[in-house]
Amino acid sequence: MLCARITNATVVTMDPAHPVAHEIGVWRGRVVGLDSDVADLPARRVVDLDGATVLPGFIDSHVHLLWAGLTARTPSVAPSRRAEDVLTAVAAAVAARPDGAWVSLVGYDQRTLDRPLTATDLDAVSAGRKVYLGHISGHACLVNSAVLKELPAPAARPDGFLAEDAMSAALALRPPYALAELADALAESGRTCRAEGVTACAEAGIGSGLFRNSPVEAAAFQLAHETGRLPLRVQLMVAADALRPVEAAPEDTTTRAFGLGLRTGFGDGHLSLGALKVFTDGGMMARTAALTAPYVGSDSTGQLQADPAVLTETVVEGHKAGWQLAVHAIGDRAVDVALDALEAAGRAEPRADARHRVEHAGLVRPDQLARFAALGVTAVVQPSFLRYFGDDYAAVMGPGRAPWLYRGRSFLDHGVRLAGSSDRPVADGAPLRAIQFMVERASSSGQIVGPEEAIGVEEALRAYTVDAAYACRWEDSAGSVSPGKRADLVVLGDDPRRVDPGRIGDIEVVRTYVEGVADGDADGADGSGGAAA
Repeated sequence: MLCARITNATVVTMDPAHPVAHEIGVWRGRVVGLDSDVADLPARRVVDLDGATVLPGFIDSHVHLLWAGLTARTPSVAPSRRAEDVLTAVAAAVAARPDGAWVSLVGYDQRTLDRPLTATDLDAVSAGRKVYLGHISGHACLVNSAVLKELPAPAARPDGFLAEDAMSAALALRPPYALAELADALAESGRTCRAEGVTACAEAGIGSGLFRNSPVEAAAFQLAHETGRLPLRVQLMVAADALRPVEAAPEDTTTRAFGLGLRTGFGDGHLSLGALKVFTDGGMMARTAALTAPYVGSDSTGQLQADPAVLTETVVEGHKAGWQLAVHAIGDRAVDVALDALEAAGRAEPRADARHRVEHAGLVRPDQLARFAALGVTAVVQPSFLRYFGDDYAAVMGPGRAPWLYRGRSFLDHGVRLAGSSDRPVADGAPLRAIQFMVERASSSGQIVGPEEAIGVEEALRAYTVDAAYACRWEDSAGSVSPGKRADLVVLGDDPRRVDPGRIGDIEVVRTYVEGVADGDADGADGSGGAAA
């Protein structure tokens, strides 16, 4: 007997062997058959969807659940247009904290203010406490003089605006969060993701100085999982700076590792280890993404996180140790470094199905597209960056480079696999809104950014299902509604393929199922709790 049978649905399976179905059979959290294969089988529960559209659960292949959850629980200065409004918010946060406590806020974005703030401005409202104001990009912060005094000289910029390594130095001074607080934050951000149709995601960088929350922050994911507060499947990327030198047997080709040498693939269906995250540059909002030509209106070309030779060594050693690599590269100069390093890794240790990824691929020159394809690298992009920040990005790139931003069509035409993601909380994480942008290429103001990079609706859906599953090495268990795969499903109020593209982002997410179970239902058809689809 089936645990459940979904009937009277329009199931967009994303499986070319059976593109559209109307019935799904579910047993013990797996899809066991479609249409006539299950139509006559008895089921403990029959769910009539009255013609609603069903898709595989969306996969966000690059997200920051911890950061998103903490951001939702932290005082914010966004949105602000006046510097004085920011200072008022800081003063209120300071007043709410006890003497001696750090005061952390989020949402700072100097680009939207009438003037950038400085450490001196914060000093005037900080009552002697240490104030840390996180930048919206995650690649910078603003701190007051009380923090600057404790930083090593190279990091302590007098104006208090710290980017990349200098920001990491400030974070290292901040007291770590407790695991219980981090687990609560994960539960909150996980619920938000699931409400938007996300059933699985890749946490993009555990143990990185850029996103330091605790020296044992991975334990927060384990705690949330063990206590039933992780409402979706999570794959943890480990930051390369979390690895330590080791002396293994020469034939093991492992020179850097963490813990007991665990790597990509360790874990179970709910919580596992994914790729090794390597940062090559910063972010475009902080103007630290590494470019080959300066930002418009500036003589700055951003910055690399380290010398290219050091970055290459990190990538090569990670590859030789058996990791899948997820190389953060936003600017085109950083993309050169990433591709060079991945090519060197392949030469040093040929390895079938390494499945390496470039995270963001924010500015990709035409000559770099063929290299992506030749190396078999997946491009993991964030379409919502251009939806929400496209006007700014297009302005600082200029008309010659703006069409190269967060490409779609060019990747697909070159045979490069394209995986969608959000980088939540940097931008809105809703997959349907990102899919709408991939089709329209319209920023929130209506500006069209790189119209020739627009792709079709079904291609955009693939980026958040089939190809995102491939990027996370989940293609055997997720990404399509196919027999044998997990019953991770999203029920929509309309069919994205049939509505006007401008309405895709407004389609209602009616319900999200993980292994056939939806939140909020009282009893599971398989007896596990939560009603199975």
